[in-house]
Amino acid sequence: MMRTLSDMLAFAVTNRMLHFELTATYEIFTAPQLDYRVVICGNGPVRVGRFTLEPDLPLDRLDRADTVIVPAVADVDEPLDPALVQAVKAAHDKGARIVSLCTGAFVLAEAGLLDGLRATTHWAHTDQLARRYPRVEVDPDVLYVDNGQVLTSAGKAAAIDLSLHVIRSDHGTATANTAARRLVVPPHRDGGQAQFVLAPVPSGEGHPLTELFDWVSARFDQMISVEDMARQAGMSSRHLARLFRAVTGTTPLQWLHTQRIRRAQELLEMTDDSVDRIAEASGMGTATTLRRHFHRTVGVPPDTYRRTFRPGGGR
Repeated sequence: MMRTLSDMLAFAVTNRMLHFELTATYEIFTAPQLDYRVVICGNGPVRVGRFTLEPDLPLDRLDRADTVIVPAVADVDEPLDPALVQAVKAAHDKGARIVSLCTGAFVLAEAGLLDGLRATTHWAHTDQLARRYPRVEVDPDVLYVDNGQVLTSAGKAAAIDLSLHVIRSDHGTATANTAARRLVVPPHRDGGQAQFVLAPVPSGEGHPLTELFDWVSARFDQMISVEDMARQAGMSSRHLARLFRAVTGTTPLQWLHTQRIRRAQELLEMTDDSVDRIAEASGMGTATTLRRHFHRTVGVPPDTYRRTFRPGGGR
C-alpha cells in the first residue's frame, strides 16, 4: 500500500554521524515531485562530520513521524546516544517505518528493533553487529533488507539504493526512476544483490600464508588443487586447512574460489576483455561456468557487473 504524499519523514540525528548518508538521502527525499514533509530531529546543534547542523525539531518529536531515517554512525565503538536510541524506539512503537543507513543499523539493534529479523550494514561492520547483537540475523552479502516496518542498508551507495526503494514503495516505479535520473544513478539495484566486496587477501610480512597467496595469485589461469597449495606451502593438506580456517575463516578451496571471482571482478572493471577470456584468466574455464558462479557469489551476472562499474565499457 502506498503512503500519502504528505507523510512526515524525519531524519534522526545526533553528534558523530557521517554526513554523506545524511546529505545524500536528504537530497533524495526533498525532491519536489515527492512532496514528503521532511524534517530533521535532533537535540542540537548537532555535529555531523565537519559540519554543525541545526535540527528542525527535538528528538522527542520523532514519534510524530511516519518514516524515520537513521543515518550512519561515525564510530560504532563509541557508546550510542541513549536519547537517539530511545526516540527511535518510541517512533517505532507508535507505528513509524524505521530506515537505517549503513552503521545506523547499530542504533536499531540497540533499540531492539532488529531482534529476530534479518538485517545488514556496511560489510566492514557486519561481524561486529552480529557479535554485539546475537539476536539479529546479520546478512553481510546484500545491499539492503526490507522487513516491512524496519529496513536496513549497507554503506553509502546502498543507502541511495534503499532510499530509491522506499520511494518506489511509496510512489511507484515511475517516480523512483525520475528521482534516480535526477541523481544520475541506476534506478534499481535489488536488495538481494551482493555488496560487491569479497573477502580480501590477508597481507603483511611474516604472515604464514603470504608467499602462498602470492604464488596462487600469479596462477589464477591454471588448475590448482589443495594438494598443490599444501605442497607449495610445505605442509600437509590437513595442516593447511586448519591454518586457512584460522587465518581466513574459510577453507582453501572456498578461498581460492573467492579469489578467482575477485580476479574476474577486477578484469571486468579494468579491461574490455570478453567474458570468455576473463573466464580463462580467472581459472573458471568457460564463460558459462563463470556466469554461473559469478551470479551466485556476487548476485548479478558479469555483464551487469561491468555495466555498473564501467558505464559504457565492455563488449
